[in-house]
Amino acid sequence: MRHLSITPSITVTIGRHTRLYFAFVTTAPVELDSPATMTLHAGTLADVCGFAADPITHDEIRARTPARLVLVDALELAWQRARYRGNQHLLLPADRVLVGLNTLQQWLWQRLQTSTATEVRA
Repeated sequence: MRHLSITPSITVTIGRHTRLYFAFVTTAPVELDSPATMTLHAGTLADVCGFAADPITHDEIRARTPARLVLVDALELAWQRARYRGNQHLLLPADRVLVGLNTLQQWLWQRLQTSTATEVRA
């Protein structure tokens, strides 16, 4: 039986390795990420909260908090969740409609192309 998650996901295969990644909105800084966690979009909480599955209430000051849309490796999800929440940061599932498979594919390709272009220039 196929498991359907409310959290948007994407399966990535490179060579013989296949990984499942889930999309989340977080206020955690990059320093708390596992090596396999990837930022797809960064901005203020007011900017990024629209990608969350459930509405986030925030005041004017909290709206300026840095936030990100991230992909978290399914194998590291429990560890990543504990690390973010242990440091009092949000980790909210992304909206399946706004951040569907096509959107995740497009943003992931853009992210990979940006990384490749940066490495070529260095």
